Amino acid sequence: MKNSKRVKFFAAAIIAIAAAGHDSLACTNVLITRGASADGSCMISYAADSHQLFGELYFRPAADWEEGSMLKIYNWDTGYLMGEIPQASHTYQTVGNMNEHQLIIAETTYGGREELWEQEGAIMDYGSLIYVTLQRATTAREAIRTIVELADTWGYASEGESFSIADTEEVWVMDLIGRGPGRKGIVWVARRVPDGYICAHANQARISTFPLDDPENCLYAEDVIDFARQKGWFSGEDSEFSFCDCYAPLDAGAMRGCESRAWSAFNILCDGMFTYADEDGKICTTPADHYLPYAMGRDSSLRFPLFVKPSRKICVKDVADVMRDHFEGTPMDMTQDIGAGGNALPYRWRPMYFTADGKTYCNERAIATQQTGFWFVGQARGWLPDVIGALNWFGTDDAATSYLTPIYVCTPSIPECFREGNGDMLHYSAGSSFWINNRVANACYRMYNVMYPTVRSEIDSWERAKMAEIPEIDSRAMEVYDSCAAVPVKKYGCRKRTPRSDMLGPVRELLGAYSVREADAIFEKWIRLEEFLLVKYIDGNVKSQDENGEFITNGSGKNIPDKIVQPGYTEIWKRVVAREHGDIIEVK
Repeated sequence: MKNSKRVKFFAAAIIAIAAAGHDSLACTNVLITRGASADGSCMISYAADSHQLFGELYFRPAADWEEGSMLKIYNWDTGYLMGEIPQASHTYQTVGNMNEHQLIIAETTYGGREELWEQEGAIMDYGSLIYVTLQRATTAREAIRTIVELADTWGYASEGESFSIADTEEVWVMDLIGRGPGRKGIVWVARRVPDGYICAHANQARISTFPLDDPENCLYAEDVIDFARQKGWFSGEDSEFSFCDCYAPLDAGAMRGCESRAWSAFNILCDGMFTYADEDGKICTTPADHYLPYAMGRDSSLRFPLFVKPSRKICVKDVADVMRDHFEGTPMDMTQDIGAGGNALPYRWRPMYFTADGKTYCNERAIATQQTGFWFVGQARGWLPDVIGALNWFGTDDAATSYLTPIYVCTPSIPECFREGNGDMLHYSAGSSFWINNRVANACYRMYNVMYPTVRSEIDSWERAKMAEIPEIDSRAMEVYDSCAAVPVKKYGCRKRTPRSDMLGPVRELLGAYSVREADAIFEKWIRLEEFLLVKYIDGNVKSQDENGEFITNGSGKNIPDKIVQPGYTEIWKRVVAREHGDIIEVK
């Protein structure tokens, strides 16, 4: 396809998405298996990106329900009541996208074939599938079964979705889409990420061909292929069937706006070299740049693998920092053109596409984005009991300018700054993490290359300190856990057994208090940080500080700043302005 046609096709795809109102088509997930992680945990990261989503931490305590109880289902995107379904007799505690059994579920929306989006009487949207399943399932495989059962029983009311699902042992990626008018439920396929490997997806279905007789590593709807045949979308051998090519046909927009983010995550975590198993099981290594034309929407034949082996063991901080990526160091680096303004801003306000002089152009869509509601890195840590092992590193707003703080999923309560109802998209709350992170982010957007290093330093200092601290907190919690498990025996002193859930109150109180205390501490620190940014960088000036961090004054005792620096603009900006406006502003 010629470049001009490719650009037009790309733009048309995005315009269609915008017209359909798919605000949810903007999320990124990174999936890490036990064997790929530095500490043996399974991890999933998620940026819930939407211009309408308010960042807060959903908290549902475990509960027992009377027979006949009903659960109201609200559409996660719109808030509208969809209907109600029978409540389970017992529901598990959930904190955000994790539950007390260390189950993690995240998503990205890929849309797919529009004719499959509508389903009469459907109740379960993708958000409800996630949060209801978290309350009812204990493992990744059980979660897959629950998702399918809920969608097939009550109807599926969303577009195509990719789910990331993990427990303490396994990590799965699941692509699904509705059956369209006249049919209830979903067609789907789920693949287990091989241990030692990682996966990523970002609003494009990524499962292509898959093993048809390997239930340990691949599960799928019985009619996933037959349904496609009935629709006239596939006519080859079953072994040749590709889910993503059939149900979410690739276009340039999907490559440039979506697959590029998965490519970038792999590029970072693999240090530029993709190691993977080919269709015959042979281990191959290919430079990441080989797939760059695909990521840039220019060559669909260069699709990169679904699973890759990272170049090193991955820790929580590695995953968190991937979620802060703006394609730095690649041809798509958002700081390296005039669109970044005079201060290398790696953001472009929406819409993503614009026309100039009869040509259409696209701005990049990076992993880190201004419209994030909340984001997290969830850890399922199987060497610890569930009450301690389930750990949700949670944050709000733009991942690049916001912090993650550890929230133990066993907590009896959540921090006030993350509480549902503490502000919303139309009402400011001075006590909300979402709003203070937006204040810090929007401060940085004014003079990014000058101000962001200050914020990033604070983020790194906080996260590294907490990640170093967690093993000690775990150890203290295990001591309390063991004391809860000690059973007095007259003759032999005491013996240990697995404590019942109702015996674990002291563990929950300890870890809950820690979670709330640390979230409150970094929230207060961010309030002070926003004030500091205003004072230090006001009006494009940068006030100098001494080795103790104190502002340097002129010595008069009147707090008049001295040694003010005016950093000006990037060289790119200067050259473009000189070229475009030099006849007017040149000094002669």
